[in-house]
Amino acid sequence: MVERSLENIILKHLDLNKIIIIYGARQVGKTTLVKMLLDKIDEPYLLLNGDEPDIREILTKATSTRLHALIGNKNVVVFDEAQRIPEIGLVLKLLHDSTKNLKIIVTGSSSLNLADELQEPLTGRKFVFKLYPFSFKEMVNHTSLLEEKRLLEHRLIYGYYPEIVNRPGSEQILLRELTESYLYKDILSMGLVKKPYILDKLLKALALQIGQEVSFNELGQLIGADKQTVEKYIALLEKSFVIFRLPTFSRNLRNEIKKNRKIYFYDNGIRNALIKNFNSLPLRADVGALWENFFIAERMKYLNNELKPVNYYFWRTHSQQEIDYLEETGGQLTAYEIKWNPRKKVRFPERFLKTYQPAQTYVIHPKNYFDFLL
Repeated sequence: MVERSLENIILKHLDLNKIIIIYGARQVGKTTLVKMLLDKIDEPYLLLNGDEPDIREILTKATSTRLHALIGNKNVVVFDEAQRIPEIGLVLKLLHDSTKNLKIIVTGSSSLNLADELQEPLTGRKFVFKLYPFSFKEMVNHTSLLEEKRLLEHRLIYGYYPEIVNRPGSEQILLRELTESYLYKDILSMGLVKKPYILDKLLKALALQIGQEVSFNELGQLIGADKQTVEKYIALLEKSFVIFRLPTFSRNLRNEIKKNRKIYFYDNGIRNALIKNFNSLPLRADVGALWENFFIAERMKYLNNELKPVNYYFWRTHSQQEIDYLEETGGQLTAYEIKWNPRKKVRFPERFLKTYQPAQTYVIHPKNYFDFLL
């Protein structure tokens, strides 16, 4: 099995008498991670799967007496797919407050409603972790840096979802199944989308616009929906860990773009499956966009798995001066230009440099990207 970066971090946090919450899209390996944790904890445990109707019934309006009878002499309780369990926040609060030294682990395949439901009842009682598809660093640790560098083109096309990585040769059929059956299953099961075909059209439109500024009005006109619907559906897709947005960075300059955003996919394979394009790089016109999406998503995974708090942006002016990716931490900026061609000369906009004085500037290309992901 591929060892996940969060595994040892979560194990250390388990001893601090807090509920462990693990969010992540379906099929990214949450259940596998929990099983790996349970093997290392090596204590009696109870696994409760929220997808099972009888489990949901048992936990609905459960009292502390019923919960204690259910748990018995177990030292660890896992609530898998907790977003399916009614009033799960109150159940967890009751269990945590009435039981000493009980280790509680909760997984959710989206933060739809679940984050809100857990926020108030579990204030001061939880640690939250986000699990993404395999990261570049996790795969390097599993195989080698040389092997991952050799597989770069493959990863740009097929991504890092665990099943895709673990079953080479079946990538296309597995990615099609993933996008058609699991990608936004929770959104649909909760009845949050009235027109699923609009959601599908929106995802395909976003897949064709990675690396570009996204206008909700223009997207609405393209897919036949109003701006409010587009904004709502994008928020739902973010909470399901399918996409993430990069806002603009703006502080001083009058001609800076202040309100637009870019939207990226957490996984290149998902993106390519949505537009049904698995062509090799020499046959593609979107290599630059694929490379940009890959690096930014991998950088976010790396920082997430290392528990490094960072704000993310892009920067652009109305006169088309641009920086692909910015990170802000400790009051300092780091600027990144992301180029597939390592021989391409890059100059950071002088106006940006003088105004914001970034601590570091980097040009990311296939000959140095790994230095920023390990």
